[in-house]
Amino acid sequence: MNLENLSQLVTEERNPDTLNLDKLETVDMLKLINNEDKKVAFAVEKSLSDIAKAVDVIAENMKKGGRLFYIGAGTSGRLGIVDASECPPTFGVDAELVQGLIAGGHDAIFKSVEGAEDNDELGKKDLIDKNLKPFDVVCGIAASGRTPYVLGGMRYAKEIGCPTISVTMNPNSEMAKVADYPISVVVGPEVLMGSTRMKAGTAQKMVLNMLSTGAMVKLGKVYSNLMVDVKASNEKLVARAKRIVMLAAGVDEKTAAKYLNETNYDVKLSIFMIISKLNKDKAKKILNKSDGYIQKALDSLDKENK
Repeated sequence: MNLENLSQLVTEERNPDTLNLDKLETVDMLKLINNEDKKVAFAVEKSLSDIAKAVDVIAENMKKGGRLFYIGAGTSGRLGIVDASECPPTFGVDAELVQGLIAGGHDAIFKSVEGAEDNDELGKKDLIDKNLKPFDVVCGIAASGRTPYVLGGMRYAKEIGCPTISVTMNPNSEMAKVADYPISVVVGPEVLMGSTRMKAGTAQKMVLNMLSTGAMVKLGKVYSNLMVDVKASNEKLVARAKRIVMLAAGVDEKTAAKYLNETNYDVKLSIFMIISKLNKDKAKKILNKSDGYIQKALDSLDKENK
């Protein structure tokens, strides 16, 4: 990217409110950073309708057996990997369902791999290596909106018929023009000129939280505001599983533990068994018929009893 192109990006502009950054006392410097960070949520708010469309297409395609791929370089790629890696413990999904790809591969998670982001063929190759299918969804992430690695992956996805999403921090970007579902969150110039790990990175994290959490809610992974498909894979999560059952079903710890032991720590099934007063086999059958939605399963029982 040449100097002329760089100067046209909002994220590469010089912030007029932070010109004295190096002269401030520590607390005043932090107040300045904090004031800039406050702008991020309002910028994301302006993109909620676009984010909602992306959530819906992710959920629809996952119901068909599709996967979600985040693809990015540098900070953007790392944020995609973070969001993807949190989905299995939080929502009990397979690690293959949401995946993060980063320019430069595994090594680039920990340190910069120079030049990898400038190669559009690498983006395509990484998705080919994942055996990308038309019912998968590809979400490109880049503050600039023009990273070649990401564009290469998105264009390949479109070639084979995958829905594509872009998460960028510049308006009218090249990625937004390629994407079926563009999300452009304009957070303005960074406190430190061009350091898009700051406001841009925060905005990206917020959007990815919405994409994955929203899709999982629509897949029945949530009851009320509880993560009912959480996997009790360590002591903290075992305790959380018990507490979720206690809160959702209104029972004490002893009762919650009893049902969790019976269901091999299937939180969702335990909750539904307690509330419905059905045995494990019958409860499981109705839950499956209701696509794993506890509320939908409870509603079906109400209809039967009327």
